[in-house]
Amino acid sequence: MRTTVNVEIALTHLLTRRKQTIVAALGVMIGVAIYIFMNSMMTGFDRSANESFFKTMPHIRIYKEDVISRSILPDPYQSTTPVIINPKIATDAKNLINPFQIVAMLKKQPDVVAVAPNVTVNIFYNNGKSQLSGIASGINVPEQNKMFNIESFLVEGNINDLQTTQNGIILGTGIAASLNIQLHDNITVTSSKGVFKVMKVVGFFQSNNSLVDKSKSYINIAAAQQLLQAGPTYVTDIYVNIKNPDISDRSIPAFSRLTGYAAEDWKKANEAILSAYKARRIMGYAISLSILLVAGFGIFNILNMSILEKMNDIAILKATGFSGKDVVRIFVSQAVFIGVAGVLLGIALNFVLVRAMSNVYIGGDTGYFPIRLEPLIVAEGILFGLIITFIAGYIPSRKAANVDPVRIFRK
Repeated sequence: MRTTVNVEIALTHLLTRRKQTIVAALGVMIGVAIYIFMNSMMTGFDRSANESFFKTMPHIRIYKEDVISRSILPDPYQSTTPVIINPKIATDAKNLINPFQIVAMLKKQPDVVAVAPNVTVNIFYNNGKSQLSGIASGINVPEQNKMFNIESFLVEGNINDLQTTQNGIILGTGIAASLNIQLHDNITVTSSKGVFKVMKVVGFFQSNNSLVDKSKSYINIAAAQQLLQAGPTYVTDIYVNIKNPDISDRSIPAFSRLTGYAAEDWKKANEAILSAYKARRIMGYAISLSILLVAGFGIFNILNMSILEKMNDIAILKATGFSGKDVVRIFVSQAVFIGVAGVLLGIALNFVLVRAMSNVYIGGDTGYFPIRLEPLIVAEGILFGLIITFIAGYIPSRKAANVDPVRIFRK
């Protein structure tokens, strides 16, 4: 009964000060809407970037690390300090020893979902007098397609044609545009070993990464080994995909010990880009939370002014039997009503903003504006909005709870 009366008094206070109530609710609305909108935008950019990464990049790469040669080795029988003169990268072969045994071993690991051997070749694409440098990935077609779903970003041709055509090649759309190459044309590729090969274009892919599309191609792993004048066991990289790429760094030590070679995850390979993402995300959180805090200060000021104006009413309430806790409940209820109204309006506004932005075409590698509204972000916005409004209401209500009615009546 007392709770119902407290709520009725809180609603009466809000309705008698409608303009201030609306202003406070609008403040919460803007804070919640911007919080959800900015985090949806950052999540969209992150997802878009990750999808672009994982079209051509594995979660983990196993490879042979370069070794720095030493001109002078330390002599254990002399006390002189050895000196390293002009250290250089050793010219060891880049291939992995027993690669297919390593592939079989990795496939047995519980977290691994796909493994694909690769041979990377630096080549020149030649079409008539036109020439372009790039990189060809020699792949096992079924395994590579399982890992990267290559056929999903083919714009022309069929991935199976690469498997059935010994000297077939799938080019990035940027290469095709630069060299004016059509589907089923024959082009010449030249490897760093000076090997020439005439290859038939069986498809084009578009990864939404212009640097990749202008330089990369896919060929059979056997053709890549021939371009490097290497045997059928020549493999330079083993790509591994695991169940959860977000924790790929935890698997690096185990995979390195298991294979005996260096292991690098996608986060390490894109450290600079990921650092920029983290910085942007922190800035986004800081800005959106600041806006919510400003909205909270607005509610605090309005309730504080309301308490000062209603000191006589509060004194009467306490004189008629209302306790300090009842007074706190009355003013906290006002803050919660404002918070709930502001949160609901903020969610509605955010749906409109996200829908409008998702239809904006920004071109380039991104296409449409990458914004994603996720339930977790909406839940965070609701939670933070209500917590801040509750605190903003609770602090001034403590002041009202401590009002001494006798002192007020004497004035």
